[in-house]
Amino acid sequence: MRKVLLVFVLTVFLNVFFLSAQVLKPGVPEQNHFSTERLQRIDKLVQQYIDSNWIAGAIAIVAHDGNIVYHKAIGYDDKEKNKPLQKDAIWRIASQTKAITSVAVMMLFEDGKILLDEPISKYIPQFKKPVVLDKFNKADTTYTTIPAKREITIRDLLTHTSGVGYAQIGSETMNAIYSKAGVVGGIGLKGGLLADNIKKLGSLPLVHQPGEKFTYGLNTDILGYLVEVVSGLTLDKFFRKNIFDPLGMKDTYFYIPKEKQNRLAMLHSDDKTKHVVNTPELITVNGNFYRDYPILEDGSFYSGGGGLVSTAYDYAIFMQMLLNGGDYNGKHILSRNTIRLMTTSQTGNDMGIKFGLGFQVVTEGEAARTTVSPGSFFWGGMFASSYWIDPKEKIVAQFVLQQYPYSHGDLAEKFKVAVYQALK
Repeated sequence: MRKVLLVFVLTVFLNVFFLSAQVLKPGVPEQNHFSTERLQRIDKLVQQYIDSNWIAGAIAIVAHDGNIVYHKAIGYDDKEKNKPLQKDAIWRIASQTKAITSVAVMMLFEDGKILLDEPISKYIPQFKKPVVLDKFNKADTTYTTIPAKREITIRDLLTHTSGVGYAQIGSETMNAIYSKAGVVGGIGLKGGLLADNIKKLGSLPLVHQPGEKFTYGLNTDILGYLVEVVSGLTLDKFFRKNIFDPLGMKDTYFYIPKEKQNRLAMLHSDDKTKHVVNTPELITVNGNFYRDYPILEDGSFYSGGGGLVSTAYDYAIFMQMLLNGGDYNGKHILSRNTIRLMTTSQTGNDMGIKFGLGFQVVTEGEAARTTVSPGSFFWGGMFASSYWIDPKEKIVAQFVLQQYPYSHGDLAEKFKVAVYQALK
């Protein structure tokens, strides 16, 4: 009896131990293969850019094997009002939304609802019989097309090889075609529905033949609508039920509830600490763009490609789940085999980028030119945020700015160097 009791106690202890090991928690750098002294170089680096009036402030978080060794906010959220930036500031994650939408798609894949090489027209009929742009008349925005050689697949959308371009921030030609048809980029809007946007997009020409090239575009917005069609839920409800609530991501939304709206970070413009003016003319390359779209009380557009807001800690939870192989705090989101698939390059050598199912990936050859390990995967957001996950070193890292346009992208690369030089 005593042996049975001992086994039971040990089993409970081990379950609790391994469960807690999956959860982000504060860690002492020296106990987690990092140097506190060398991590302080991050502070100096960020402060240098603040002092040069290139940025107002930044938030950074670094975790090693679930232990947070660095999490700071440096500088100002609003320098004109002398308001310091806080670690729990809620920021516009823009294209970092794409990773979450890609996970949602792969959850449907695991659930037997879809297959990756099925045509998207099976679920969104407006994409049936796609056409490819042939000639474009800039004077009157008319164009001619040729038939696509095949249909767009879900895998094409996950890898941005479908031929779909980006509205408002894409090429001059596609900007004109999409604008004329009323197709929008999906963020900074005061209204509209994802479904309407995607249905209009389905009838428009592709930039190139499906699977031919990597073209960054509205692929993940289409996937967001796919999630809605297949699940029967709006994208915000699917995320909340299947990802955010299970993981404990309490500060990630499409539209911030009223009691948290005061935590929305200010958006700044390039080479200034001044605010970006809150008018529809805010960013001309984007057409109509509303700076404070995350606090709209009647917000209705759920952009799977760029609509979410979050905190550095919340997004780190999501990254840690991926590093853990799909598990976090006892919640199983994806299988490790599915994550292996997502983080393996699906694009050919002639495409110039190694992209998996939702992430850019670091190959052996590319790792020889950078500090991150082969097998790492990453992406970023339009407002100068970036992240990466390094399975070999068991690192998740996030660097947050809220700035657009932004011409000092070298800071994000210098942050990577600063993280790895502190690793022991």
